[in-house]
Amino acid sequence: MFYWVLKTIVLGPILKLLFRPWVEGEENIPPEGAAIFASNHLSFSDSIFLPLVVPRRMTFLAKSDYFTGRGIKGRLTAAFFKGVGQLPVDRSGGRAGEAALRSGLKVLRRGELLGIYPEGTRSPDGRLYRGRTGVARMALEAGVPVLPVAMVGTDKAQPSGKKLPKIMRIGVRIGKPLDFSRYEGMEDDRFVLRSITDEIMYELMLLSGQEYVDMYATSMKERLLAAARAKAKPLYGGGTEDKSADKAAGADAATAEDVAVQGAGVEGAAVDGTAVGGSEPGPQEAVGAAPEDDVTPDGQRAAS
Repeated sequence: MFYWVLKTIVLGPILKLLFRPWVEGEENIPPEGAAIFASNHLSFSDSIFLPLVVPRRMTFLAKSDYFTGRGIKGRLTAAFFKGVGQLPVDRSGGRAGEAALRSGLKVLRRGELLGIYPEGTRSPDGRLYRGRTGVARMALEAGVPVLPVAMVGTDKAQPSGKKLPKIMRIGVRIGKPLDFSRYEGMEDDRFVLRSITDEIMYELMLLSGQEYVDMYATSMKERLLAAARAKAKPLYGGGTEDKSADKAAGADAATAEDVAVQGAGVEGAAVDGTAVGGSEPGPQEAVGAAPEDDVTPDGQRAAS
């Protein structure tokens, strides 16, 4: 109920009036039945404008931090995300990743729409990065089509670190549904999962016009953080002052985190301590979920 009140009465009309979002491919939205909307991820506001232009209800997997905040702000944030139907995702990996996948599958098996960011986190520089294979596993296990979605202009309206968006037109391009039923029963084949994911990312590249980078966005963020720390540390002494260098670089001791859950592979839509379905070696697959703390191109960590 709260979802529809916000969308049709409170926030929806105001956002449509101010940002005048345009939509291409609205005819591709299925009038009924489950489907995955796999989108590029440029800004925190992607998760606001995409559901805004889709007539049906859409659910995203949101990081659990949004549901566990303290104080008035934390409680209000938790109430908002719960009210709009977002599902909390534990990013700690292992069994938490498996739980994230199962949460997404429950949404799909109810015949609803699930929003997923295959890159697993926001792009640090506006380019399109390699997709996590969780989106493929979900599509096969649930037997649903995948609609590629390109968000246009959200990174200019609300770049990383900016709390309030700039008033400007936002665009959404929705591609034709991709049918992967030919791979039915092959959700544990890592090569099939990678092939499906790459096909989805190729369609996203065509829709968005973004330059494609064949590496994970989280790996790029880690490089940016490392470069920023290396640049900052010469300005400080060694030993205990190293912490000051990290702070100056806008990073903490931890590496960049996935928006989704570590371990699965999808909203990020990811599941085990390895990758979903035993996907390729390397960084753990993330489900591709909701927005998280981001890293800007200059290596700074910016909280939404």
